[in-house]
Amino acid sequence: MSIDVRPATDFEDVRAVLGPKSPGANVCWCLSYRIPSRLNNELRGPARGAYVAQLCSADPPPGVLAYDDDEPVGWAAVAPRAGTSFARNRKIPHIDDLPVWSLWCVRVRPGHRKQGISHALIAGAVGFARDRGAPAIEAYPLDNGDAKVDLTMAYAGLRKNFERAGFVHAADTTSVLAGHPRILMRLDLR
Repeated sequence: MSIDVRPATDFEDVRAVLGPKSPGANVCWCLSYRIPSRLNNELRGPARGAYVAQLCSADPPPGVLAYDDDEPVGWAAVAPRAGTSFARNRKIPHIDDLPVWSLWCVRVRPGHRKQGISHALIAGAVGFARDRGAPAIEAYPLDNGDAKVDLTMAYAGLRKNFERAGFVHAADTTSVLAGHPRILMRLDLR
C-alpha cells in the first residue's frame, strides 16, 4: 500500500470520507471548529456539504486527504488557528502570539484503519501548513495513555501519534473529550 496525502480540493473525495450515507443527514463535515457556532447550528443537511464544497475550492483548502492509489481513505482538518474556534476557545490556551495553524481532526475510513494512514495524514497536514508559511502547528489530541477510545470520538487524535510525528506537549487544557483530557501539542516549523 502506498499512501499519498494531497490538499483537499476535490469535494467528492472529501464527501467519500466525511459525508453522510444519507444526503439529508446532519453530520459534522468537520465544520464545528471551523465556523462560528451560530452558522454551524444553522447549516442543516445538504447545506453543510455545500458549505464544504465551497471550502474545497478556497485557498487554502480545508485540509488534506489520504489516498490509497486513487481511493480517498482519510482526512485531516488543518487551517490557520485564527480562522477557527480555537482562536477563542477558553478551554485550550494560547501559549504565545505566533500565528500557528491548528490540526484538529484526523479521520480514517472504516476498512482502512490500523495501516498507518493517520500517521501519513499528520505528516501531510504538517507539510501542508509548512508549505503555506505556518511557523508552527498545534494539535489538541486526547491524552488517553493506554485506555481505549471510542472511534467516533478519536477524531482529535491520540497523544502518542502526535509524539511519533515530533509534536511536543506544550500545555495542559481544561478540555475533555470522551472522558479523556485533551492536551495542546505543538511542532515548530521554523
